[in-house]
Amino acid sequence: MVRYGKEHKQATRRRIIQTAGRRFKRDGIDGSGIAALMADAGLTNGAFYGHFASKEDLVASAVADQLREQRANATAQTPDRAGVEQYVRSYLSVAHRDNPGDGCPSAALLDEIGRCPDPVKQAYTDGLLAVIDDIATHLTRNDPPSARMQTLSVFALMVGTLQLSRALADRQLADQLLEQGIHNALALLAAEPPEIETPGRRATRAI
Repeated sequence: MVRYGKEHKQATRRRIIQTAGRRFKRDGIDGSGIAALMADAGLTNGAFYGHFASKEDLVASAVADQLREQRANATAQTPDRAGVEQYVRSYLSVAHRDNPGDGCPSAALLDEIGRCPDPVKQAYTDGLLAVIDDIATHLTRNDPPSARMQTLSVFALMVGTLQLSRALADRQLADQLLEQGIHNALALLAAEPPEIETPGRRATRAI
C-alpha cells in the first residue's frame, strides 16, 4: 500500500475544496453530489471521508475558500475610492454574470447558504465580513468600521442585481440592469453613511 505524506494529503484536500467551490457555484450545493465533486478532483468517492467529516464540512470549507479568494481580488485594487469603483464595475460586468463558476459565491449560492446549517452560515459570515471590511478600508481608511454597514448594504444591492440579471431571458434588459446597478452602487458609496440606531442610542440625522 502506498502511503502519502502530510503535504500530499493537504494538497489533495485543497484540490477538492477548490474544485468543489467552482461546481457549487455552477450547479448549486444541492445539485452537486459527492461523486461528482470527487470526480472533479480526480478522486474516488471512497477518498472523501479521509478529508471531510461530511458534505456540510466540505461546503463550509469551500465557502470560506471562495470568500478568501474574493477578498484577495478586492484588496488587489488600488487602496482608494477609485479601486472600489473598479471593483464595482468588474462585479457588475457581463463577464461576471455569464461565468458564475468563476465568480462571487454570494451571487451564486446565497439562497442555499441561507438554508444551510449554522457552521456553513458562520463560515460565510466570517468570510463575507472580511471582504466587506477590506472594501470599507478603501472608503474610509481612518475609520473603516463607520463604513461597514454602508458597504454591506451596497454589496447586497450588487448581489441582487447580478442574480436578477442572470435570471432575465431578455439579454438587452439584463445588460441594462447591470449598468443601472453600477450607477446605483456608486451613488450609494458616494453618499455619507447614515448613523445607525442601536439599542439604547438614537441616531441623529441632519435636517
